[in-house]
Amino acid sequence: MIARARFGRVGGGCHSSAMGCQADAACARRYGGQVILEHAILPVLPGREADFETAFAEAERIISSMPGFVDLRLSRSIETPNEYLLLVHWQSVAAHEQGFRGSPEYERWRELLHGFYDPFPVVEHFTEVLSSHA
Repeated sequence: MIARARFGRVGGGCHSSAMGCQADAACARRYGGQVILEHAILPVLPGREADFETAFAEAERIISSMPGFVDLRLSRSIETPNEYLLLVHWQSVAAHEQGFRGSPEYERWRELLHGFYDPFPVVEHFTEVLSSHA
C-alpha cells in the first residue's frame, strides 16, 4: 500500500489521520453533508507497477488540489500485485465528474496515468450505509 502520508499534503481531509477519511460522519459534518466515495480498481500493466506508483505520486498533487477533494487512499493488491484500489472521498459526485474531470488539470492526470491501465478501470461512486470503527 502507498500510505497517504507519502504524498505529504492531506488535501483538506477531515482529520489528522494519514490513512484517509476514516470517520465519514466527521467528514460529512465538516463539508455540510454526506461525502461520497469514488472507488476504482486500477489494473496496471504487469511489470509497470513501480513506474505507475511514481506517476501516481505526481498525479496525487493534481487531484488533491481540486475543489471538492477530501482525501484519497491508494492500496496495492496482495493477491494480484498489478492491481490497485483507489478510494477518493469527494464533497459531491459533481466535484469529481464535472469539477475534476472537467478541469484543465485533468488532462495532465490522464497523461500521467491512463497509459498504465489494461483494461481501463470502472469508476463508481458510493454513499455510506454503515460504518464501524475500533
